[in-house]
Amino acid sequence: MRIQSARLNNRRREIVIDTPRGEFAYPYARLDPEPTSGDPIVEFFIDEELAGMAVTYVLRSGRDGFVHMEMAFDYNREPAYMRDMLLHRLTLDAQRRLTASGLSKREVARRLKTSPAQLYRLLDQTNYDKSVDGMLELLSVLGCDVEFTVSERSA
Repeated sequence: MRIQSARLNNRRREIVIDTPRGEFAYPYARLDPEPTSGDPIVEFFIDEELAGMAVTYVLRSGRDGFVHMEMAFDYNREPAYMRDMLLHRLTLDAQRRLTASGLSKREVARRLKTSPAQLYRLLDQTNYDKSVDGMLELLSVLGCDVEFTVSERSA
């Protein structure tokens, strides 16, 4: 997925990134280096060297920085991105627990009532086409209880 367009909103002090998932604002205060009134952004573009997935900016002082669209997704708590991060964390935990369990992958696949190929897909941290349900079943077979906690977001 590539950034479709991006613009600066100096009034609100934010970069607005337009993606196929929608528009996402990213505040100047989170940029590194942060633009100031004495050192404003003088150049701003979608960076093709970063596969069109980030915007790069240059300050008057010559310092530069970038905002990857995943940074904007994370800041805005974009639901599909948050789901992917949850799957990634669950997958890494399942990999660690499978290694520690001493069970063979064939045995785990048998307990899941699935094929070894499907188990390998569940254990692949780059595969985001799997479901959270599948990961919960895998972790259950590995002897884990998974609990989700809903809490107020800290500022």
